[in-house]
Amino acid sequence: MTDEWPAGVARRIIDENSYATLATADADGRPWATPVWFAERALREYVWVSRTTRRHSQNVAQRAEIALVVFDSTVEVGSANAVYVEAAAAQVTDDALAAALAVFNAKCEASGLPTWDISKVSADAPHRLYLATASQVWVIDEHENRVPVL
Repeated sequence: MTDEWPAGVARRIIDENSYATLATADADGRPWATPVWFAERALREYVWVSRTTRRHSQNVAQRAEIALVVFDSTVEVGSANAVYVEAAAAQVTDDALAAALAVFNAKCEASGLPTWDISKVSADAPHRLYLATASQVWVIDEHENRVPVL
């Protein structure tokens, strides 16, 4: 292991990948997984934009507990690592919208993508900004054990 282990490894994985697999469940516990393009702050906050009508968005409205994983599927078999997150998620409230949108737009700009105006995620717009706040973050070590990052 290097001196960057494990937070530096988690940072590198997140910085090098644009999608997280979001795992949600509805009120009855039926699971659903979906990829989302995301932005992150301090390895603790994960932000994405989705339509409120999508299954994962409806699940978050019913049950805040989610999990997500960020991994690089382009590496050779046996050499991949991932960031695993357990979190509580919700649609971003109006009073927190500007700060969360700034995090999301910073990644948009860094990726060469257009930024989102607040009007596209508020009022009658079909999209909303979602925020997951991590309670646990892990990476896996060479013995396939969870190593806490936070």
